[in-house]
Amino acid sequence: MRTTHPQLGRLGNPDETLGTDPRTDPRLVATLAPFGLDGHGEPLPLDASAPLDQQLEFCAAAEQGFQQLFDALTAPLPPVEGVERSTETITGVDGNDITLFVHRPADAEGPLPGILHIHGGGMVILTAADANNARWRDTLAAQGALVVGVEYRNGAGVLGPNPFPAGLHDCSAALDWMHGHRADLGLSKIVVSGESGGGNLTLATTLQAKQDGRLEWVDGAYAQCPYISGTYASPPAELGSLVENNEYFIGRPIMEVMAYVYDPSGEHSTNPLAWPYHASVDDLAGMPPHVISVNELDPLRDEGLAYYRKLLAAGVSVSSRTVNGTSHAGDLLCEGSMPDVFGASVRDVMGFVRAV
Repeated sequence: MRTTHPQLGRLGNPDETLGTDPRTDPRLVATLAPFGLDGHGEPLPLDASAPLDQQLEFCAAAEQGFQQLFDALTAPLPPVEGVERSTETITGVDGNDITLFVHRPADAEGPLPGILHIHGGGMVILTAADANNARWRDTLAAQGALVVGVEYRNGAGVLGPNPFPAGLHDCSAALDWMHGHRADLGLSKIVVSGESGGGNLTLATTLQAKQDGRLEWVDGAYAQCPYISGTYASPPAELGSLVENNEYFIGRPIMEVMAYVYDPSGEHSTNPLAWPYHASVDDLAGMPPHVISVNELDPLRDEGLAYYRKLLAAGVSVSSRTVNGTSHAGDLLCEGSMPDVFGASVRDVMGFVRAV
């Protein structure tokens, strides 16, 4: 007898919300509801057909809103102890200054694994200096890694407007710096890691390293909830989560705008360095070990899993994990209300970093 399965999320019920979906961890709902983020929210005031200056203005306002949210979630948490912090300024390939935030365990002895951390924000908003990103670097450093956060140029916001490939150039420059200072920093290895837009740039930086003949500099890549397809206006059938979980914390309309701002001409819509989802199996052959971590209730879930399957087909050592009950980056945002879920993600990142 054939078994049928009900369609989940908004595939089964177009009116479903993060707050009403029975799969959602109730602690996540309790965390996001005070900010009005458990429902679908108000429609955007524009779309990707609006003039670019209006889209840039919208992204700047969105940046402020997200920063206020992340500050509110981070502020009540106690400081992370046992971490030393410093900054470096390097020169990028375009002659621009790039700030690097270096976090290391206090009184550490012997070689340390290194993590190049690339923050999220759709490659167009938010900064490495934001409190939540600094705390994530502190958290990983307290677990025994030397973590370098790169303040790359964004497509919009306070660090914009600098469309593709400016941000990728800066991330590649940060990788060059870490490799060139392995001895000074006391690094035993380098893993590139980031979430959301930082997940995109994690994979793109690794792809760029392969193209440039520097792949041996990367010992591993760990991408969390990667934003990598650019197909948000017309999702392909294999990316059903873009419909199933649309507007669960984030939605396709804002992702369409951010994708346009990142590549206003549209000429890079299938360039794997801009949108790694479009990488071929041949592009991925010979890559170092990867982890692709996704969130069950994220519109981006299926593009991350598609990349995982493509890495498998290329013969790459890769694993994936799905953080159930959480929306986009929910495991990273809810340290205070979901410490077990947050802690599991920390352990998984550090386990991979130590193992490669």
